[in-house]
Amino acid sequence: MNKIHLTRRQVLAGGLAAATALACPALARSASPTLAIGGPAFGTSWKATLRAAANAGVLETALQETLARIDRLMSPWRRDSAITAFNERRSRDWQPIDSEIATVVQAASSVRGASERAFDIAVGPHVGRWGFGPMAAAEVPLDAEVLASDAALCKSHPEVTVDLCGIAKGYALDKMVSVLRERGEENLVVDLGGEVAALGYHPSGRSWQIAVEDPRHGHFGSAEIIALAGRAIATSGDKVNGYTLGGRRYSHIIDPTTDEPVEGAAASVSVIADNAMLADGWATALVSAGVNGPALAQRNGLDALFLFNEEASLRRVAIGRFDEHLA
Repeated sequence: MNKIHLTRRQVLAGGLAAATALACPALARSASPTLAIGGPAFGTSWKATLRAAANAGVLETALQETLARIDRLMSPWRRDSAITAFNERRSRDWQPIDSEIATVVQAASSVRGASERAFDIAVGPHVGRWGFGPMAAAEVPLDAEVLASDAALCKSHPEVTVDLCGIAKGYALDKMVSVLRERGEENLVVDLGGEVAALGYHPSGRSWQIAVEDPRHGHFGSAEIIALAGRAIATSGDKVNGYTLGGRRYSHIIDPTTDEPVEGAAASVSVIADNAMLADGWATALVSAGVNGPALAQRNGLDALFLFNEEASLRRVAIGRFDEHLA
């Protein structure tokens, strides 16, 4: 494929430079130097932008080890992961599980309840029926769920499986930030596959600036520029993952209440939250909620941006304090 274009991940990762050039060209030309490190993760890639004097080798190794550990625990794509082992056990009994997995499942359950099941980690077999995700299609009740204690999980139905892809990446991003802070880094921005967390300030003294991609098919570049500090942003939509058949666009996000690809949803939803795990889960939930997404975000006090396709333009709906983050 020879055509060059920006994916959501590349646009967001490039927000540090590209967004500065868009919003403040003079500052971009005179910005203080930074250090960038990165590597592969979860079928995508990560990038951390730090102060120029940071110890690149030590930090890169620590971050890669963190990501590898989480992948071994939570990837449903790996045959040898802890979550795959849980999924393959056909039992309603409580099963011991790593505490990190339990933490993520508990957070997912919280979003499930608050979102009125717009987000559901047990939807994997239904997603598989539509040709998405790692789970095989299976006859599982729509209201099936997974319960969690601090160190164990329990299935309400023996065929239930757990797919943490809609929230585990956010958890991993939070852990990356923690690793950097533990090693003395207080001014940084980290991008993990298009989800971004930022602390402190750019070396020039300004806020970190993050781009939100234009979600329309065939359009490349940014739709919004966000000034981010001490918070995280996650974006969900069907620009990359989805297909068109018979004139219908099939989203990879399945509405857990209907067992169908979500329709009438925003082209993308971006959520800014205090941690990336919740931003990740809620971004997925709000797309899954379809036309009810903005009202759901309002009821839950979220800072969210909905971008709707309307023929040749985008209609934006900002909820909560999202617009306070515009650069």
